[in-house]
Amino acid sequence: MKLTLKIWRQKNAQDKGGIVDYPIDGIEPDMSFLEMLDVLNEKLINKGEEPVAFDHDCREGICGMCSLFINGEAHGPDRGVTTCQLHMRMFKDGDTIFIEPFRAKAFPVIKDLVVDRSSFDRIQHAGGFISVNTSGNTIDANTIPINKADADKSFDAAACIGCGACVATCKNSSAMLFVGAKVSQYALLPQGKVEATERVLNMVHQMDLEGFGNCTNTGACEVECPKGISLENIARMNREYLAASLKG
Repeated sequence: MKLTLKIWRQKNAQDKGGIVDYPIDGIEPDMSFLEMLDVLNEKLINKGEEPVAFDHDCREGICGMCSLFINGEAHGPDRGVTTCQLHMRMFKDGDTIFIEPFRAKAFPVIKDLVVDRSSFDRIQHAGGFISVNTSGNTIDANTIPINKADADKSFDAAACIGCGACVATCKNSSAMLFVGAKVSQYALLPQGKVEATERVLNMVHQMDLEGFGNCTNTGACEVECPKGISLENIARMNREYLAASLKG
């Protein structure tokens, strides 16, 4: 395959940055998108040029580090996959591919395609810990009765990998799907009830401090989420937040 890559290049957070064209050939349809970028970087290094910086880690769709905006879509044109699971067979010979970083005020660009998503970490830190003993002298989980429907919903919410696709897709750069998932995974379980009120108030407050926007109610976040996190989690977070505010 011969392709034209239009890649966002930015030396640092202060640099203005811009799109740079890179023609590339010899790309196999069975390559992953990140392998294609590896091929490009090898060619750039051999020519003495600066390679394109991009984030990656597990390459198994688990960590969410590989977040890229590809042809106007978070993680590219496929569904239910992260960028590292996207294969070049989703593109055609001769295609032009635009590759950009996730763009949001709370996700400042570090270099090229790498953004700082530590705002997500701070939101989770604001949620704190659960005081129920879950390590050391733990008791068998089966001794704590949990409705299966609630347990399944909690596991579904916990599938969120914090990649930020929801933020990148939302026109308001809202993080409510991410925060809703992190609130839900505890709110649905008895172990998470003790600090439930404090948790949701602190996490939503931190989300606002980080500069994320409000929900647009368009549902684009759920569509682009590689783990299919449901919009129901936003509704649950809103209910938890309202109840916690009334208690306060």
